[in-house]
Amino acid sequence: MSLIENLNWRYATKKYDPTKKVSTENLDKIIEAARLAPTSSGLQPFKLLVVTNQEVKEKLAPSSLNPEVMVDCSHVLVFAGWDRYTAERIDTIYDKTTDERGLPRGRFGSYTDKIKGIYLNQTAEENFEHIARQTYIALGLSMAQAAELQVDSTPAEGFDNALVDELLDLKSLGLKSVTLLYLGYRATEGDWLASMKKVRNTTEDFVVEFK
Repeated sequence: MSLIENLNWRYATKKYDPTKKVSTENLDKIIEAARLAPTSSGLQPFKLLVVTNQEVKEKLAPSSLNPEVMVDCSHVLVFAGWDRYTAERIDTIYDKTTDERGLPRGRFGSYTDKIKGIYLNQTAEENFEHIARQTYIALGLSMAQAAELQVDSTPAEGFDNALVDELLDLKSLGLKSVTLLYLGYRATEGDWLASMKKVRNTTEDFVVEFK
């Protein structure tokens, strides 16, 4: 199937079969798609937490608008952003970049000084808004990779971030939850959305061309 066919196949699954689990091989590919996602200045300012433990999923379920989806799915991916940019975090990423490319540390110093001048003068809230937007690129690529593998997925913003952060102790990692992605396989019965037609704006309504 082509990417477009895969995207037409997928939908936000509303009922998962708890007996069907995503294989390690497929999960690794979905994670890799997120890891390879582009980010602003290549800073990759977020981490991906993978929840497979059923007890943990059940503890997280009250945070969700669709708790049964969280409980029954195979895996919950938590996209969690840095709580803010710091000089140390920026330098760590660029030291890694120069080391792996065989370049001297500080090779991009003028650029990192520039972005530090921008980010470090912002509030933590402004930082996190920018950081959070980076996670959506990775979320989209993960969903596309899942669709290619015929793994069902459900993106979720409707959850109690504070509860997720507390249960996963994200503060100790300097992180804050942004979005969730449920993975698994649709149930043959009980999913009200499964049989419904995918509806999107037409290309004519969606695209505005400047020729």
